[in-house]
Amino acid sequence: MSEAAVEISSGADGPVIALTGPLTASALTEAWPRAIAVARAAQGVMTLDLSRAARIDTSGAALLLALERGHAGETRWQGVTPAAEGLIARLRAALPETGTPPSPRAIQTRGPLRTLGVRIAFFGETILATAGLPGRRRFLRGGNFYRITERAGAQALPLVIMLGFLIGMILAFQSAIPMRQFGADIYVAALVSLSLFRELGPLLAAVILAGRTGSAFAAELGTMMVNEEVAALTTMGIDPGTMLVIPRMAAAMLVMPALALGIDVSGVLGMGFVMGILGFPPSAIVAQMQMATSPHDVLLGLMKSVVFGAAVGLIGCRAGLTAGGGPRAVGEAATSAVVGGIVATILLDGLFAVILYRLGQ
Repeated sequence: MSEAAVEISSGADGPVIALTGPLTASALTEAWPRAIAVARAAQGVMTLDLSRAARIDTSGAALLLALERGHAGETRWQGVTPAAEGLIARLRAALPETGTPPSPRAIQTRGPLRTLGVRIAFFGETILATAGLPGRRRFLRGGNFYRITERAGAQALPLVIMLGFLIGMILAFQSAIPMRQFGADIYVAALVSLSLFRELGPLLAAVILAGRTGSAFAAELGTMMVNEEVAALTTMGIDPGTMLVIPRMAAAMLVMPALALGIDVSGVLGMGFVMGILGFPPSAIVAQMQMATSPHDVLLGLMKSVVFGAAVGLIGCRAGLTAGGGPRAVGEAATSAVVGGIVATILLDGLFAVILYRLGQ
């Protein structure tokens, strides 16, 4: 297959760049950088001559528009066929306008409202991507989902177990001090187990997920945004919400009950260790736990953990896919994911507390 060529000549008002041969993706490998360099260095009126171009595809039209935008002065067209003119016009309409950036005052004025609008729009796009998932299952990759789940769940279990054990010990020690004044040391087991099952288990698991996995989601997707990989997926007709967001949200929702249950079990073991030091037998500890808690409390905490996992996964993906350009974008996206995930988790926990109080639960 013949390659495209770039010929330069002098016209009455400026240089004439003649593109010959097929202007297609496979034929523009060598001509593209030379044509861009010529257009940027051209002075005066630049004329693009397409009279000897064999055929033009989308890549060829993209090159012509890049030459037009790369030239500082006026650009004239010569020898453009109606088909090529229509293709260039459609591509020009699809490209963003290159206007002057808004002033810093305007950015500050529109910043909070625009940020809120972006977050609401991303939430809506995620819902639409989830609703259209049956027709887009080809975009999902089982191996990728397994890798995300392993990193979010299995690799976090040692940290979860260690923190849960320490939290159980701390709660038991701190609760035993005031309760000893009333001779109610034995009720420490009921207090700690009920707190872990209903509140602290899912809440601490969500904080760990936001710090480990939410920031990882934001950094990974933010890097893809900076490297324009997400734009490449969109160009190929692949929905980023289906391929990138839904698997990460599903993985977060899947591992959160396991993480919350790990904190519950390890926290109870830590509490039991302290109660044993204080002189209480295991049978008394188990009896207190059975009296104060029920499977309903455990299931309630696991249900909350699923909602927390969805919030952390959604916020982490949103922070990554809305990251800007520049070297600081990835770091800012990771920070936004962690802060947003923790704040959203606490707000949702407060909402659950109000709803359960009204329901008498």
